[in-house]
Amino acid sequence: MSTDQIINLLPYRSPFLFVDELAEVTDESAIGYYTYPEDAYFYEGHFKDYPVTPGVLLAETMAQIGLVCLGIHLLAQQLTNTDEAPAIALSSQAVDYFLPVYPGERVRVVSQKQYFRFKKLKCQVSMYNAKDELVCKGTMAGMLTTKLKT
Repeated sequence: MSTDQIINLLPYRSPFLFVDELAEVTDESAIGYYTYPEDAYFYEGHFKDYPVTPGVLLAETMAQIGLVCLGIHLLAQQLTNTDEAPAIALSSQAVDYFLPVYPGERVRVVSQKQYFRFKKLKCQVSMYNAKDELVCKGTMAGMLTTKLKT
């Protein structure tokens, strides 16, 4: 399955899609990019006169690239029926934050699979800014399955 096909199978759309590009997806890892638009709605109130990307959206970006995209790749073998789509639910996360991300910044997310068994995927996920500085990192897990398309 191509990286474009994986992105098309994501269950998100703008303004809640935080994946611009998948550079690589293997059975063990995923690498992807996202640029936070300077005019994104959430900067209006986070924070007054000093816009910073909310940590919850950094974690969401990490989950979409590092967990969901990798999960779709891993489920690809099961998606032989064209009436099926991936269904993924985040079950846990623990993220540490080190640097802010400002409007217009591009980030790189790197995910390394820890395990995938009994329909549960657990990954170590890190986010880096354009200067290759660590923005945040953590462990994320989710349950993966397929469902009939509606």
